Amino acid sequence: MEISEDTPLFVISVAAELAGMHPQTLRQYDRLGLVSPTRTSGKSRRYTMQDVVKLREVAKLSAEGVSLEGIKRVLDLVTENTDLKARVRDLERELANQVMSQPGNRVFAAGDQGVIRLNPGQRPERSGSVVLWRKR
Repeated sequence: MEISEDTPLFVISVAAELAGMHPQTLRQYDRLGLVSPTRTSGKSRRYTMQDVVKLREVAKLSAEGVSLEGIKRVLDLVTENTDLKARVRDLERELANQVMSQPGNRVFAAGDQGVIRLNPGQRPERSGSVVLWRKR
């Protein structure tokens, strides 16, 4: 079994101690959707190390006077930012693969549907796509 920061390990009392909070506070945060741990088949909460880090961030923001609704918005934006960074990395990887595997002028087009492979001389549909050209 491989253990990572995403592995649900901690029962609520341990997570509360690691985060410097009362277990009831963790229950409230779970109800509000701030930090939602995984559940066992018996419905017990299991927190990951990432959850504990997030709980510490919630405590820090709360101590700075940010409301719980504001904290939820901040956490949502952080998650969205992380997801977008992962998407950019995926697109950069796809671009590198396209550049290496398809010699010619047009490498790829990217639109609402993601990266589109193009054959030499093929044009993308008119949909506001971004096209990358390689100089010869």
